[in-house]
Amino acid sequence: MAGLLANRGNNYWKWLVPLVFWTILLGGITGCSNTEEDTSIHTATEVGEHIKQTVKLEEMKQGDLTKLQKLYEIAPEEVEDFVLFTASSNVEADELLVLKVKDINQIEVVKEKVQKRIEAQTVKFRDYRPIEYHLVEKHVWRVKDQFILFAVSEKNDQIKGAFEEFFQ
Repeated sequence: MAGLLANRGNNYWKWLVPLVFWTILLGGITGCSNTEEDTSIHTATEVGEHIKQTVKLEEMKQGDLTKLQKLYEIAPEEVEDFVLFTASSNVEADELLVLKVKDINQIEVVKEKVQKRIEAQTVKFRDYRPIEYHLVEKHVWRVKDQFILFAVSEKNDQIKGAFEEFFQ
């Protein structure tokens, strides 16, 4: 009987060891995977390019750091990266800003600065251009980790969808 148990034990170890090995290996692999994407590896330029591929922005012109400071009073040291598009004419309200802040704690500060821009555009268009005023009132504001999206456009739903899709 002792010989049978000893024999049985050897067969047991032949399949138990590989089973334990593969269980630990697969558990480690799946345990280390994360369904949340690390957004810190992305840039605002990448997000902006994704939006441009989804939504036609040809009628808008791309802005630079000077334009960002002029429109939003956002200092360069607050921003890691950004993409800015504005209407080609000053009688239109269209704007698209994708911004990555250096520090997530700056989100509220930037939000206040964007709010000032919204207020200025509201005053500018309220009585002068009611259709543009309506666009300003229906603006899009989204935050994803360090990223901010601000959009004033007839294509707000598409822009918002492209922004959210980028991070999925």
